[in-house]
Amino acid sequence: MTPSSQPTPPQSGHAASANLLALATIALWASLATLGTALAHVPPFLLTGLALLAGSLIALPLARFDLRRLAVTPQALGIGVYGLFGYHFLVFSALQLAPPVAANLVNYLWPLGIVLLAPLLLPGVRLTATHLLAALAGFSGAAIAILGRDGGAADAARNAPLGFACAAGAALIWSSYSVLSKRLASTRHAYPTAAIGTFGVVSAALSLLCHALLEPATALSARDLGLIALLGLGPLGGAFFLWDAALKRGDARQIGVLAYLTPLLSTLLLLWTTGEPLTTSIALATLLILGAAVVGTRAR
Repeated sequence: MTPSSQPTPPQSGHAASANLLALATIALWASLATLGTALAHVPPFLLTGLALLAGSLIALPLARFDLRRLAVTPQALGIGVYGLFGYHFLVFSALQLAPPVAANLVNYLWPLGIVLLAPLLLPGVRLTATHLLAALAGFSGAAIAILGRDGGAADAARNAPLGFACAAGAALIWSSYSVLSKRLASTRHAYPTAAIGTFGVVSAALSLLCHALLEPATALSARDLGLIALLGLGPLGGAFFLWDAALKRGDARQIGVLAYLTPLLSTLLLLWTTGEPLTTSIALATLLILGAAVVGTRAR
């Protein structure tokens, strides 16, 4: 292969801004477990539907209140709903069927999935040994961060194969959705980041339909509605717009490795809000995940 035929890496400026957008997304996603714990009494489909609906409102100012800017092709809409609705449907199912800590660990295979799927689904992208080693180190850190918390051994004693299958399916959906959304950016099915609001509205409608069919009616307090709005503006809304912009600008392999910061920050935030002490396992997870992120983002 001649130098002129080699894939051109993202420009350094775009890559840097993409990584900053990815880090902002990760910061928002880190609050998901804490907010979800505060809203644990709300049925999951109702919670997802209302939060996605609230988060979709962000699309209006992004589209300059022109609804025509939110139009997408059927293929793009299918991929968007596949990602937002399919992922959350399987995640909530996994958390109900399997031990939550172990199911969450399996779910956090999705950053590794992004690193591994990028060369398969994106033209001109190759997987290097550095990317692979960084992804595996990041997954090891995620495992330590989650399983190192109290109760992990007790959870692992339970047996829920279907729940773990749902968690693995969720990881596959989110990683493939993330890579496919980047691939669409170079086709006629490309859509502006504001169109994430369209995906969110359709996914919210499906979630609320599932709530009406599968869950009991629930009365929400003013505090519940406020937290749901915060959830929608953050990890179940605003984060999706930032994630889409990051993937379109940057290297999916690097962003996939950075995503391993999510379980770490989520666990640390839970430790802070619950008052649990920082353990050796969490400190070790910090070193592994931050090291993986640094190495992964420097790889070409």
